[in-house]
Amino acid sequence: MGGKVGVKRGHGQAPRTGKDKAPAAKAESMRIAKAIAHAGLCSRRDAEAWIAAGRVAVNGKVLATPAHVVKPSDKITVDGKPLPEAQSVRLWRYHKRRGLVTSHKDPQGRKTVFESLPPGLPRVVSVGRLDINTEGLLLLTTDGELARHLELPSTGWLRRYRVRAHGRVAQEALDRLRRGVTIDGVHYGPVEARIDREQGSNLWLTISLREGKNREVKQLAEHLGLTVNRLIRVSFGPFALGDLPEGAVDEVKRRVLADQLGAKLAEEFGLFDAAKERRGRRR
Repeated sequence: MGGKVGVKRGHGQAPRTGKDKAPAAKAESMRIAKAIAHAGLCSRRDAEAWIAAGRVAVNGKVLATPAHVVKPSDKITVDGKPLPEAQSVRLWRYHKRRGLVTSHKDPQGRKTVFESLPPGLPRVVSVGRLDINTEGLLLLTTDGELARHLELPSTGWLRRYRVRAHGRVAQEALDRLRRGVTIDGVHYGPVEARIDREQGSNLWLTISLREGKNREVKQLAEHLGLTVNRLIRVSFGPFALGDLPEGAVDEVKRRVLADQLGAKLAEEFGLFDAAKERRGRRR
């Protein structure tokens, strides 16, 4: 059903050799959507949509439900093509520029993030998405299942944005967002927001949230009478944009990723060796 393939590191990284290849998670039976996500084609949610559209077959039979469990020996195809072998779980920081769509293919023909990545990267999916006019930190991974885990609000990771907006607002109004707010029937959870400085008719704000609903920052700003004209994501959980140049990628070390996931998830995603090594160094 899948295995590990040889790949190169991203921009500024040395190629992997046979000695330092990371082991992939052990082969096991799993639901078909999870298997597709592990192969790095998409997230589990997208895989479920592909199955509903009749694009996925197992052993020659088109599936009608994402609940189907596959074995390592099963032959899986997507759009008639064999499912790629699963790769080692890896994660990168990427500095997205404005004007790129966070999609593998855009029906309107706009340029996508994945068309703009530096050469040498393996097949990757994004952890969540950034709007076409949002710039800054976007996490990329070889494992769609990991992407789905990291983007869920239950993970509890804070997403921090630098926001330039036209208009004025009092800090007291921003402080009220800590209690959450409902806008047009959509409830947004607690948000931390502060005014950093004024710049002509604009304000620079720092806004931190944990949910990441569609257009959440812009919706909150409009609710406060502000119009966002620049939006930069500067951090996602423990990972920061820092001074990463626009358009560049930087791979997160396996030990760091294992540490942030915790021992249980590190083992599930085939990172247990890195977590074990990390704990050994702390003794």
